[in-house]
Amino acid sequence: MLEFKQLTLEDKCLFDKYLKPYSFLTCEYSFTNLFIWRKGLDIQYAIYNDVLIIKKMDFDGRYHFMQPIGYKSENLNYIISMLKEYKEEFQMDCLFKDIEEPFKNELQSLYGDTIEIEEDRDNFDYIYESEKLKTLSGKKLHGKKNHYNYFLKHYSYTIAPITTEIIDDCIKAAREWCCKNDCKGYLLHELRAIQELLKNNDKLDFIGMVVYVDNKLSAFTIGEKVNETMAIVHIEKADAEIGGLYAFINKSFVENYLSDIPFINREQDLGIEGLRKAKLAYYPIKLEPKYMVNFK
Repeated sequence: MLEFKQLTLEDKCLFDKYLKPYSFLTCEYSFTNLFIWRKGLDIQYAIYNDVLIIKKMDFDGRYHFMQPIGYKSENLNYIISMLKEYKEEFQMDCLFKDIEEPFKNELQSLYGDTIEIEEDRDNFDYIYESEKLKTLSGKKLHGKKNHYNYFLKHYSYTIAPITTEIIDDCIKAAREWCCKNDCKGYLLHELRAIQELLKNNDKLDFIGMVVYVDNKLSAFTIGEKVNETMAIVHIEKADAEIGGLYAFINKSFVENYLSDIPFINREQDLGIEGLRKAKLAYYPIKLEPKYMVNFK
């Protein structure tokens, strides 16, 4: 039987060994992402025959497996049979979630119509061209360019990288933002994830930027380069009362820190209407799908 253990920071080298060889398409398979959400989503893992198996809880409290990592085609059937047994014993609602297109296709070819596959639209990742984000060129982004220019015209600002000296200020700003927005449920989980990320800034692979408006820390954002073609923006927080600040930090972060990466993943919208509207307003080049899979 599989024996799962809680994910810790000390597991980074182990996870890098399994994750780094693959060019995953979504944010789910970033160690940074897994680590900062490990408590909120009760992320656990096991190693079986040199295959990494991750068990995770969704925001509704239901457990599932992510796609196994490091398997060989000849042993995939056995691994899935073992996971099916575990699912039944522990009464999990879903066998797999967070799975990407290539693994979904492999399951289809292996099991055909004996499995049920469902698109998980609320968790599709939003993928953008970095060139568009840093220039805001074209008619579609004209409104965003106007917001950006409004900020430049009306505010005195400076930008700076996130360093150890300003970690506490970033955490304070995150707490204030959460309190202003009824800090419970997902937002409370997110606040804890931000704190985990910032407090371990010297051990995790991320890039951060802050914006000071009139000498007050008013926005910050955190991302990482996961490979030569893709960067992920994990966190973006700004004072909504400052006109154009969100447009400014979005553009400036890519422009100053991610300009060498062609595609930017700004993660999912979780089915939150306002968040979906905001992400669509930047006209993603693609919504990267994720799937849920169960056996019939």
